[in-house]
Amino acid sequence: MSDNTVWHAHRVDRSQREALNAQRACLLWFTGLSGSGKSTIAGLVEERLHQLGKLTYLLDGDNVRQGLNGDLGFSDADRVENVRRIGEVSGLFVDAGVITLSAFISPFRSERGAVRQRLAAGDFIEVFVDAPLATCEARDPKGLYRRARDGEIADFTGIDSPYEAPQAPEVHLHNDGSRSPAVMAQQVVDYLARRRCV
Repeated sequence: MSDNTVWHAHRVDRSQREALNAQRACLLWFTGLSGSGKSTIAGLVEERLHQLGKLTYLLDGDNVRQGLNGDLGFSDADRVENVRRIGEVSGLFVDAGVITLSAFISPFRSERGAVRQRLAAGDFIEVFVDAPLATCEARDPKGLYRRARDGEIADFTGIDSPYEAPQAPEVHLHNDGSRSPAVMAQQVVDYLARRRCV
């Protein structure tokens, strides 16, 4: 952080934006292995919230890496920076009064914890999309697991780079194929309703 900058408070604050939007802002942080269903479920949650008249924005891992984080690779250091930047952007969206959804592997507990600490208490809602590695490999929608197993991709999460599962997520979705993505998305929306975010 530069010594030459000062945080400026503005006349319109988060509570006013939330009142305008008739909602409570929060960050839904979807985490899980590649192919676990994070983006699919997050997209369905956003669609349902939109139908309910809520203001949302979905930050998807692949989309963000094509722009804001296009300069980052997949080393541990780059993964940490990827999550840090997304945490900062997500915090701005939450301050804007938006229900924000992020769908990133975000493999390290410490980095997810740092995003949680950056936000006000209760703003960070960790959604663990818990799919077994074998299930993710069988799906392999992008062919990444095959490439990792063939040695074409190094440091691939779940293969030769660790994924640290959440220990106490607010929402734990068991995505082993026994329930549809729509059912799991509704589980997230129901959680938000209990929290009076929607």
